[in-house]
Amino acid sequence: MKLSDFDFDLPDDRIATRPAVPRSAARLLVACGDELSDAHVRDLPDWLRAGDRLVLNDTRVIPARLSGHRLRSGAQGTTRARIEVTLLEPRPEGVWTALIKPLKKLKIGETVTFQAGLNAELKHIENGQGVLKFNCVGDEFDAALNLAGAMPLPPYIAAKRPADMRDMTDYQTVFARHSGAVAAPTASLHFDDALMHGLREKGIDFTYVTLHVGAGTFLPVKVEDVTSHRMHAEWGRVDAGAAAEIAATKAAGGRIVPVGTTALRLIETAAKDGSIKAWEGETDIFIYPGFQFQVTDALMTNFHLPKSTLMMLVSALMGQDRIALIYDHALNKGYRFFSYGDASLLVP
Repeated sequence: MKLSDFDFDLPDDRIATRPAVPRSAARLLVACGDELSDAHVRDLPDWLRAGDRLVLNDTRVIPARLSGHRLRSGAQGTTRARIEVTLLEPRPEGVWTALIKPLKKLKIGETVTFQAGLNAELKHIENGQGVLKFNCVGDEFDAALNLAGAMPLPPYIAAKRPADMRDMTDYQTVFARHSGAVAAPTASLHFDDALMHGLREKGIDFTYVTLHVGAGTFLPVKVEDVTSHRMHAEWGRVDAGAAAEIAATKAAGGRIVPVGTTALRLIETAAKDGSIKAWEGETDIFIYPGFQFQVTDALMTNFHLPKSTLMMLVSALMGQDRIALIYDHALNKGYRFFSYGDASLLVP
């Protein structure tokens, strides 16, 4: 299975840099069996059945991108260097792993000063990433980060424009609860209060799970034999109540429809022995063609990067030939791609 099997030509102007307004006005390509239908996300209740269950990732994106400076005194006086930090993973007592640019301008023991009274000392370096200890923790840290940080937009958007205050709302789901993600579960960005109400009125049930999406979600696949690729690990939790809800829906004949690849990867991790159970920990599950799905019956997701692990996941669900036709249709019909783009409902 070659990396080139998951490649396609994507014009640059198809990469959405802002979401649809309102959220549920985004387009929805419904692929049900052999049929393709053009709709809008607001029409989602029409494509689901009473008794179906949507699985939603309630992670909350933190404003993980920080811009600061380092001061250094020497024989030539005090020098100042601009330092960009992207937080990756929290550790106890105010410590975070982070991407630091330029890392070469920061020495062990030096401090980076940010806005809102926030600063961090570089403790050491692990695998090319910095380990920073901040000057505050808990609610004080969260408050300072909300003032000093910017949303960590995906690189294909950040290359076109900087993050701004609109992204603080746009790049967060309406049901975000548990802080910890540095990337959004982007299929869920299409949901607004009106859509949630319409789904409930139709008899669609909701289950919330948590997977803190990491920056590794944007890492390219660098091996030609995709089966040898190693996935990054992300922390997730399916609590006992969520597992019971999913199991009950399956037993009653309803369909389980994760919203986004993060929710899908998490529930398939929790059901790897054939039945879903409460689960918590780090998952590095890699889903590519040949994978046997245990609980997923359909998937709502955005349109993904060529040669990405997410293209491999949707190909596993729908089949490689079918996904090629779905993406050809999306390109021909002008659908917008990636995090702020349009959505698809994939029903094998």
